[in-house]
Amino acid sequence: MRIAFVFLLALLCINCSGPEPRKPVEVKTGSFYKESIERNKKLLAKEEAAILEIIKKDTAHAYETSPNGFWYYFETKNDTAVYLPKTNDQILFSYNLMTLNNDTIYTAESIGPISHVVDKQQLFPGLQNAVKLLKVSEKATFIFPSLQAYGYQGDNNAIGPRTPVKSSVELHTIIINKDSLN
Repeated sequence: MRIAFVFLLALLCINCSGPEPRKPVEVKTGSFYKESIERNKKLLAKEEAAILEIIKKDTAHAYETSPNGFWYYFETKNDTAVYLPKTNDQILFSYNLMTLNNDTIYTAESIGPISHVVDKQQLFPGLQNAVKLLKVSEKATFIFPSLQAYGYQGDNNAIGPRTPVKSSVELHTIIINKDSLN
């Protein structure tokens, strides 16, 4: 009995030392992020090459390059208007979405006219900047790489992940915010 007691006491003392902390098997250095950045740069370069090829073949239109990373041409210009939408202005516009091959994804009718407060309401990044390039009664076609469109997720409906899109956007009205005039 005494031996059993000593054995039990020794067993309890050994188990009371607590669990030994686990050490990481492998230390990550950020290589995942570096690889992800490189992969995304390659995908963007591939998209841009495809877009530039479309622009090169389209001799009927004079494309402009946006500093925000997309391309566009005007379908309808309004040379009498001078005001471009600014932050906090409310605008009414319509747009459609197409593939780079001009297949319709969403029509302007199915989307409907959009009332939007500039820079205060959510649009996809390219459209957010595109509406600020139009004056009242102007219409332009924009080509957005996927990062300027719906990005890595798509729209969870008809637009898949990493899909560049084309869009014809028409600005109908601008209600100027009184602070924009200052």
